[in-house]
This record gives sequence, structure tokens and C-alpha cells, in this order.
Amino acid sequence: MTLDQSSWRDDAENLLPDLVELRRAIHAEPELGLLNPKTLVKIKAALAGLPLEFREGPSTTGLIATLKGPSNGRTVLLRGDMDALPLNEDTGLDYQSQTAGAMHACGHDTHVAMLVGAAKMLCAKRESLTGTVQFMFQPGEEGHHGARFMLDDGLIDPMPDAAFALHVMPNAPRGVFSGRAGPLLASSDVLSIKIKGAGGHASMPHDTIDPIPVACEIVSAIQAMVTRKISVFNPAVVTIAKISAGTTNNIIPETAEMLGTIRTLSAQQRARVAEELHRLAPGIAAAHGCTAEVHIEPGFPVTVCDDRAVGFGQKVVEDMFGQASWITLDTPIMGAEDFAYVLEKVPGAMFFLGASHEGDDWRSCCGLHSNRMVLDDSVMARGAALHAAMAERFLAEGFDA
Repeated sequence: MTLDQSSWRDDAENLLPDLVELRRAIHAEPELGLLNPKTLVKIKAALAGLPLEFREGPSTTGLIATLKGPSNGRTVLLRGDMDALPLNEDTGLDYQSQTAGAMHACGHDTHVAMLVGAAKMLCAKRESLTGTVQFMFQPGEEGHHGARFMLDDGLIDPMPDAAFALHVMPNAPRGVFSGRAGPLLASSDVLSIKIKGAGGHASMPHDTIDPIPVACEIVSAIQAMVTRKISVFNPAVVTIAKISAGTTNNIIPETAEMLGTIRTLSAQQRARVAEELHRLAPGIAAAHGCTAEVHIEPGFPVTVCDDRAVGFGQKVVEDMFGQASWITLDTPIMGAEDFAYVLEKVPGAMFFLGASHEGDDWRSCCGLHSNRMVLDDSVMARGAALHAAMAERFLAEGFDA
């Protein structure tokens, strides 16, 4: 069976003014972390009166809104994240953030609006649905493990048969979707190393054990380790982004501290890199009479997209918007996503949606996490339409559509 889903495009375009209004209201009042109460109020107001069942948990302000069709078939989950980033906005937009130190610089405001649009459209066609749709409004994506908390709270129980998410990209052609099977995004762990030596007068380094050159040597050794012990076909990126030591010009400090990130594309390589770092840093430190403490704080796992789900999403995109509206990514992106927690349990996929403005050179646009990032609101109609179309078609036909 092949469904005629062309009406979703028109329905979404008709809803676009409401989606723009919602997105801009959320953008002006960004919230950080696991608790986004103002955003939750806006979502509930936008969904008021719809035939949805709400489920909330104790750990976050996350919301699962469930739409049940008249028959008990498959269940599909659609996800939109809610939280902002801790930076000051500098876009000059009329709806610029009114909250100091917070900005929707990753497009989560658009993700919420697109998911609300899909919920409205699917509710309007509830009687024709052959299963259940779960709309996952999730806070705490920016490093706070919001998806994991919502799973642990039992909000997604029973688990769906498939799960999909959309993420806008300012540095991509406007209105074009993209994705790939297998690893899409990397795991992300936080690396900290503390080197301890013996401080003293800067004019007499021979009477001290200076931790600063040891820290510098460790940075270089990490890069050599990555290129010599990690396969280029199963890569890793280890970046030391901060080194802190000392208080003034004439004192050799006792300690030096390093902070960075570890990115990999497989659980196996993730474990291998951690093992190597725990051996490398203490070994180099010991060679210089210092000690080194290595701590790795686990972050998000690898985001792995099911090949059936990616093929399914590509077909829906091409059927609705034409073949030119889909790009298969050649390589993964080394950013990270906590939708990975959902995809560890459920077959599914995340897709990107280009949100650059018409006529702009998307290659030079300010990217995600920039305090100057801007998006074209109009692409939200495409995102909402795709959410709704994928849900309807998966409920009717599964991955074999």
C-alpha cells in the first residue's frame, strides 16, 4: 500500500504562522538544562484541546504526548528537544533572547515548533491512523542526558517500534534533508587530567618539579597516540581545549589541570581510547617525577541510525519533496546527540534539515552553537510535514513502505 501524503505539505504550510509564533516565543525565553518550565507551559498551551494523553516524570520537565489511533497497531516516536545553550545572543533579532546567558543557538526552539505542528496535523487525522504516535518533548539535550532521564523515569513505556528526530542545520542547503545509515554522530566524553609536581620559585626550576611542561608533553603524546594506535577507519578525536596552571609570573605551580573531549564512532573505540589515556598520562608524568590523575566523565553514546529507518525516511522525503530534497551524507559528524539513548533501544534515525536563508551562501553561515546563528523559519513547514508523513506511513506500512 502506498499512501498519498501530499496533503501534509499544504497542511504544514497553513500551520506555519502558528509555528513561527511559537518558535519565536520560545526563542525569546530560552531555558537551560533538565528543567524548562516556561517552555513546557508554551508546549502544553499549543497542544491544548487535542486528543493527547500526557505523561511527565520526576527528573525533568520532559513531556510525552501520546496520540492513539482507532486501531492498535505499531507505535512510532517523534522527538523534539527543548533546552538552550549557555551563551549570550548577538543576532539583533526582534525576538532575541531576553534571558542573560542563554540562547537557542542549536535550533531546539524550531524542533519543538515542528513537533507541535506534526502533533496538530496528526490529531486532525486521528481516525485514519493505524497505531499510536508518541511525541517526545525533551529537555536537557545539551550535555544533560535528558533522553536518558526520561527513559529511566519510564515515560517511554512500552517502547515504540521506531523513533525519529529532526535537527535543523544552518550550514546546509535550505529545505534539504540529509542522513546516513550507521554511525551518524559520535560519542562524547569529558576528559580531565590533573598533573601534580612540586612548586617553587620560577628562577630555580631545578628545585621544583614543574607540571606545565609535563602537561604540554601529554598533549603532544595524546595526538601521537590517536594517529598511531587508532585506526583511521574507526576514528577518534581527542581535543585538549583548556590548560590551567599557575597564579603569576614568578611561581612554578604545584599542579596543572587539563580539560578536553573524546569523540569516537564505536563503543569499542571509545573503550580503547579511555584505556590508552589512563596508561599514557600517568606514564609520562611518572617519567618526570610527577603524578597524573585521569578522569573520564561518560557523555552521550554513538548515535547509530538503523539502515531500514534511513531508507524509509529517504523514501518519504523523496516522495513528498522530490529527489533533490535528499542528500546521503558520506561521513558521520563528530558532534554528539542524546537521541542516541533512544536509538540504543529502538530502531530509528535522526535526519538533518537545512535551514539557511534563501539566497544565502550556506557554507559561510554562522553554524550551530554560534551566538550569531539565525535560521529560516519557513523550513519548519517541511520539518513538520515530514514528521507527520513518517508517522502515518510507518504506522500503516512499517519500514517496508
